[in-house]
Amino acid sequence: MLDRSLLAILKPLTINIARKLHGLGIGADQLTFTAFGIGVLSALLISLGFSIAALPLLLASRALDGLDGALARLSAPTDRGAFLDIALDFLFYSLIPLGFAIASPQANALAACALLAAFIGTGTSFLAFSVIAEKRGLKSAAYPAKGIYYLGGLTEGTETIACFTAMCLWPNWFAFLGYCFAVLCVLTTIMRLIAGWQAFKN
Repeated sequence: MLDRSLLAILKPLTINIARKLHGLGIGADQLTFTAFGIGVLSALLISLGFSIAALPLLLASRALDGLDGALARLSAPTDRGAFLDIALDFLFYSLIPLGFAIASPQANALAACALLAAFIGTGTSFLAFSVIAEKRGLKSAAYPAKGIYYLGGLTEGTETIACFTAMCLWPNWFAFLGYCFAVLCVLTTIMRLIAGWQAFKN
């Protein structure tokens, strides 16, 4: 819901940083793997009970993830890069709830399961729409720079990172936050299913 506005605000800064990285010879795929690796470390710290220490790594991971697309566009975006970006993003998003479940199974496991199930709904509806949209030659007017058709919703990247941040700051509230965000994810899934049903009916 907030991704489009945030991307517009950050675009000048993102382009400037991407140009500097490009000048240093850093490639977009390198940045994608680095962002994911840092994200894995943040999930590991969460699983060990150090959620506050994990937060800077989590935010750094997502900041780098926001740069790889801009960096790719300075040379030539590739299908491989787009594939890696979206695949590793979804893996990262699944690792954070898992980390909290491992840290405190009794308190967090059920909420983590609910959240992961909701993530499957948002993820599969997002990717299924993108596949059919690509097949039909549809392009997203809201996110023209994305490597695939980017269908928005209530729970996009910005909202997810905001929720993860709150979970890291207040880990004892993970279950409550997880259930609340799962509900929003379910609503997003329903919205995307309706969008797909209407867009692909003919």
